[in-house]
Amino acid sequence: MLALSIGCPSGIGPEVSVRALAEPGAARDVLLVGDFDVVVRAVTDAKLDLAVHRVNESSVKSRAALARATKGDALFVHQPTPTLREKDRVLGSPSIAGGRAQLGWVKSACELARAGVAAGMVTGPVSKEAVVRGGGKGFIGHTEYLAKLCGVRDVTMAFATESFTSALVTTHMALASVPRAVTAKRVETTIVHLARFLNGISAKKGPIRIAVSGLNPHAGEHGQFGREEIARIVPAMSRAKAKVRNMELVGPLPVEHAFRLAQKGTVDGVVAMYHDQATLAMKLLSFGEAVNVTLGLPIVRTSVDHGTAYDLAPRGGADPSGMIEAIALARRMTQRGH
Repeated sequence: MLALSIGCPSGIGPEVSVRALAEPGAARDVLLVGDFDVVVRAVTDAKLDLAVHRVNESSVKSRAALARATKGDALFVHQPTPTLREKDRVLGSPSIAGGRAQLGWVKSACELARAGVAAGMVTGPVSKEAVVRGGGKGFIGHTEYLAKLCGVRDVTMAFATESFTSALVTTHMALASVPRAVTAKRVETTIVHLARFLNGISAKKGPIRIAVSGLNPHAGEHGQFGREEIARIVPAMSRAKAKVRNMELVGPLPVEHAFRLAQKGTVDGVVAMYHDQATLAMKLLSFGEAVNVTLGLPIVRTSVDHGTAYDLAPRGGADPSGMIEAIALARRMTQRGH
């Protein structure tokens, strides 16, 4: 089973979660983690012909117990937090209680995966502001929060599509802090994480190819616009090559050139130095289809690449494609032993 935290109860997370599981048999290996009434409302509003059943605490103590409790073609919901009041789950209007609950659902899904009860976890979109207002002090995103829960320091945010994957050296931080954070060690770790991921999911023959972007315009232009490429990125590429077989690296390249190579299929992945280098390109090329995947965790974790969409949530009709892809990639990763 995969544990799927449904995201903010006031956003589109619950809707895309149930829509992604609407086809016959689609929910066979997915346990929703969230508020039972929120899931029922999402099913009702979407006019889906799906039964919804609760899974109690005793049924998530082991994989065998969970398997016994989730037989049949239905949606199964584990609710680890108190039931939300109606006023705390209004579509389009995030609440303090909803912020507290959605973080609790992420934590519970992670614990199920770490304990081996779930084979991996998938996450719906959360509101960072609502989580912080709900008591999640210091929360800046799933990636960092899950790393802390799992007790690991070096994790990598990546965005995977059918044709290529982009991995980020740094994640959620002020742009002014990025140059210092782009260390040779972080660049090396990101390359290694991405290469191992691509080798794990790829069916291609021959080495996987990765383009490494520069930090500065024109990848520094041989030191004219900064020396990070020369002093940090190039040495990191050399060390990464020594750690990973079946890999070719090109770069450092201007980031726009790196993504053009990816779009043409010349490379299988791109290592970007900071958040918007990657997300700008990924959301232009594959918005709604890319899957956010955290590399370096001891568990499988995938997610949609979109937000809570509070403006869309009250109207309904949200596109579940991103959630469908996130579930599919998590299944693929667990089957291949990631």
